[in-house]
Amino acid sequence: MNKLAVITGGTKGIGRATVLKFLSEGFDVATCARKQEDLDSLVEHARTQYPACELRVSAADLSKKDQVLRFADFVKSLDRPVDVLLNNTGIFMPGSVHSEEEGNLELMIETNLYSAYYLTRALIDGMMAQKSGHIFTTGSIAGIQAYENGGSYSISKFALLGFTKALREEMKPHGIRVTSILAGATYTASWEGVEIPESRFMKASDIAEAIFAANALSPNTVVEEIVLRPQLGDI
Repeated sequence: MNKLAVITGGTKGIGRATVLKFLSEGFDVATCARKQEDLDSLVEHARTQYPACELRVSAADLSKKDQVLRFADFVKSLDRPVDVLLNNTGIFMPGSVHSEEEGNLELMIETNLYSAYYLTRALIDGMMAQKSGHIFTTGSIAGIQAYENGGSYSISKFALLGFTKALREEMKPHGIRVTSILAGATYTASWEGVEIPESRFMKASDIAEAIFAANALSPNTVVEEIVLRPQLGDI
């Protein structure tokens, strides 16, 4: 039986690239996204390109706790051990702490932090019981270096890094590896339309390659943090 990777936000950007990378390497994948039509399109692509692997999908908005838990139940219903969990769901809304739109902080904390917190709590007992697994969080350079117009996004990513560090310490005796992905500007849909050449950005597929490579190491070794930036520096 193939190993199982659970990847949230799997229809776009880094999530989609990572779904396709793990499928290409012989993993089965369970993923979610808000739009069912995007999930259906991804399933059709995967069925054509990776017929030996299974992609299971469920529509869910992970900014809402009840839908996080519903997706966790969907994963549990597969009745299979989770080998890799990538908490990738996220949202970016530019703004400054003193002037950003009311509600920005709540939305980004709920989406960028709480989704990872609640999904991890829902699935981690099974990983602890099997004494193996690898948990990744898609953080950001904004979680280690605040910048102008980062506002609540940066706050949420600093908090996500703190969550990941705490989880790393807790999971050491249980054989579960924990890794934070701290990526700079990556060319995804959120950057489309900007007057910056695509060549200035990292590729989502490169982030996916880094995630897979970290997981491929022996159980004796964990990459705690992966910092990735465009070759010419931050944008």
